[in-house]
Amino acid sequence: MNATDRITVMLGGPSAEREVSLRSGAAIASALRSRGFAVHELDPVPGLWTLPAGTQAVFLALHGTYGEDGAVQAELERLGMPYTGCDVESSRLGFDKVLTKARCDRAGVPTARSCVFSNPASAWPPGWEPPVVLKPVRQGSSIGLHFVDRVTDFPAALAESLWHDTEVLMEERILGREMTVGILDGRALPVVEVRPRKGAYDYQNKYTSGATDYLCPAPLSPGVTAAVQAAALGAFGAVGGRDYGRVDVMVRDDGSPVVLEVNTLPGMTETSLLPKAAAAAGIDFAGLCQRMLELALQRRPH
Repeated sequence: MNATDRITVMLGGPSAEREVSLRSGAAIASALRSRGFAVHELDPVPGLWTLPAGTQAVFLALHGTYGEDGAVQAELERLGMPYTGCDVESSRLGFDKVLTKARCDRAGVPTARSCVFSNPASAWPPGWEPPVVLKPVRQGSSIGLHFVDRVTDFPAALAESLWHDTEVLMEERILGREMTVGILDGRALPVVEVRPRKGAYDYQNKYTSGATDYLCPAPLSPGVTAAVQAAALGAFGAVGGRDYGRVDVMVRDDGSPVVLEVNTLPGMTETSLLPKAAAAAGIDFAGLCQRMLELALQRRPH
């Protein structure tokens, strides 16, 4: 690899996370240019985009549908073009919370009790008590996420969540501390604890600067830190992840970890968590972007 390699950063795209993706892509492109790379930015319209001549790798800064679900990865595979992050199948699995949970359960990775709804008229399920969390099965960035503390709030929350996808996952709400673990080249980075100043870690608190405090490395005992990192690596491995990703984990009061979800193309904005974890490991933002790119360039045909 050399710094004259021509790189195309894909950003924006058609998903509900378009605005976040544009910010991620702009930050990545700036970082790579600071390292001397020739960078072209491409906002793809599915089925209508073409790569600039001479592109040697694509840096995927897309989020949500068409970015994290394996669709754009499949198109790049057909072109024989190396790209950053997880492959087609692990992207498809990681983007689907139900498929991720099934893989984690099979691998012995702890997850929350759950059930799935597809009908907005569904009744509250027997044998369940609030609080619960409703999540569209195939969305990211906390889009369509609802915390339900009362059974009477369930119908409206379910209907709104189903507006974002055809299926909604209901999970028991794990009470404890929220963590996230960045993964880079097969190793877990320092754990980040996420502490919203008000309310839950929803879309607004996630992307509003100053709304959430991030503690990295998280103030955990060495044993709990190791358990959280092991759970994250287990979940990432369960979906077949490669190169890099991020796994969200709750830690119960007894120190036991519960995996929430796997992010195969985590955000790379100024408030994003993977760059914070990398910084705690001594890797600056430009260095992180370059390492992500290097892992993709290693897959160039020889």
